[in-house]
Amino acid sequence: MSHHEFTGFGQQAFPFLKALKFHANREWFQENKSLYESDVKEPLGDLAEAAGAACEKAGLPFRGNRKTSPFRIYRDVRFSKDKNPYKTNASAVLSRTGTKKDTGGIYMHFEPGNCFLASGLWYPPSPQLKAMREQIVARRSDILKIESELKKKKLAFGTEHTLTRLPNAFKTEEDEETQRLLKLKMFIVERPITEEQALSPNLIKDVVKFSKDVLPLMQFVWRATDPLMEGDGNA
Repeated sequence: MSHHEFTGFGQQAFPFLKALKFHANREWFQENKSLYESDVKEPLGDLAEAAGAACEKAGLPFRGNRKTSPFRIYRDVRFSKDKNPYKTNASAVLSRTGTKKDTGGIYMHFEPGNCFLASGLWYPPSPQLKAMREQIVARRSDILKIESELKKKKLAFGTEHTLTRLPNAFKTEEDEETQRLLKLKMFIVERPITEEQALSPNLIKDVVKFSKDVLPLMQFVWRATDPLMEGDGNA
């Protein structure tokens, strides 16, 4: 076992991210880089590996490692109006492959005043979105059952990005519940977590519980989108 145990983010993790938002410059970051590494970056790597190992033990198909799971703190500012060189959150993803190339998985986000776990299909490109919608029509009762189970666990699809009318390819769909789902542009559920949870080793249990809760949704997503990935090589 090469991975370290996750003992929680460092006590200075959130104060550091808050200060980074305020200073937002390279000089300040360089001066405080050792704090970033000890309280944010190292624990984030430990979390990815320990949560991945705990999921594996629980029979869940989500893996993580410290090299490929975390998102970089450096922002790509080339095409952005916001020239802040740093992200002011720490985030990582667990996926079937342990990399960010897989479709969906468990996204973990840590930011002062806004920590959460999320899963599902986030802003999918058109082919994936179409495949997901086709799957919803073909397996309407399955997705509605998944959705009602999620609701019991206080998880619901975000509806802030919804079409006002049905997509052209699905105009003939008459069932209202199906119509509602077909209008979604992404299929994401989120569970807020507290900063206290992030500072505790028990965060691993929270991640595993969330992963169990969202697995049926992810299996539905993969069933819709995996055939596209297989066809990618000769597209």
